[in-house]
Amino acid sequence: MSQILPLAELHLDQVEAIEPRAHSHPWSSSMIRDVNSRGACHHVLVDNEQVVGYFYAQNIVGEVTLLNIAVDPQHQGKGYGKRLVNAFIEMCENLNAESAWLEVRESNVTAFGLYEAIGFNEVDRRVNYYPSANGKEDAIIMSYIFF
Repeated sequence: MSQILPLAELHLDQVEAIEPRAHSHPWSSSMIRDVNSRGACHHVLVDNEQVVGYFYAQNIVGEVTLLNIAVDPQHQGKGYGKRLVNAFIEMCENLNAESAWLEVRESNVTAFGLYEAIGFNEVDRRVNYYPSANGKEDAIIMSYIFF
């Protein structure tokens, strides 16, 4: 059975192994292992004691930003991404957040569709923000407002 847990030291090696498989431009080891940064609220999705996904988030004065989210590519297509995003929203609600923010590569249409279906709205773009195989691509900035 899978469960969402706060990120702990024992998860870091597995998170670090997933990161380069899940992202074209992965976070560095030092970023992954910086678990005590200001406002940190990071979680993992564990199935049979194996990390299959995670998110890193930061809560600064009621504004929560989803900094990084990933599902191990060998476990994609099983609904884990949706579970992680829903857990992120639930965490925000429990923190009495006013808003949640994220950005997504414009080429990541699957993630964009998931975020939109859950209730995020596109509010802006950072033009040519992310490096890509063909140069640069836009970052779509999305928000979720809690009422």
